[in-house]
Amino acid sequence: MTSFKTLQLTLALIKPDIVAHPHILNNVTRMILENGFYVIESKRLILTTSQAEQFYAEHKGKFFQNRLVSFMSSGPLWTYILCGDNAISRWRKLMGPTKVLKTVYDEPLSIRGLYGLTDTRNCTHGSDSEENAEREIQFFFPEFNIKKWYETEHDFFRQDFVEFDHDKLKHVICS
Repeated sequence: MTSFKTLQLTLALIKPDIVAHPHILNNVTRMILENGFYVIESKRLILTTSQAEQFYAEHKGKFFQNRLVSFMSSGPLWTYILCGDNAISRWRKLMGPTKVLKTVYDEPLSIRGLYGLTDTRNCTHGSDSEENAEREIQFFFPEFNIKKWYETEHDFFRQDFVEFDHDKLKHVICS
């Protein structure tokens, strides 16, 4: 009997510093797809200051929190629900470390190594645990039902019965 592994979901944010440059955004999207991630949902949005403060509440009182909130509400960003084997750790590896100066030398082909500007303007965000992935997905995609997705669509993705729809910017089940 063949055993199939459950695919993992994670949240991926492409920050305003990348979205402001469509050619770089296209490169990052290409990197996501070339690294074997499925895009379950995606949408472009602009966070209000209040939403950014709520999302980054864990950093309240830290010296960089105001700068981070201001930056994250400064322009559009792309939000994705990514899926794959070990999606959380694989997405974090593809992003590269948070500290851009270090990343440029240690992980130069990561997204942050290629496109990061500063520790705040570091291109991307990714969930760091399954619990945070679920919370963050619900924050950006309140209409997305994780349990229902696992019950009704997961197996199509696990068996690769999907294709990327460039118009919808997400994978869809093959008909």
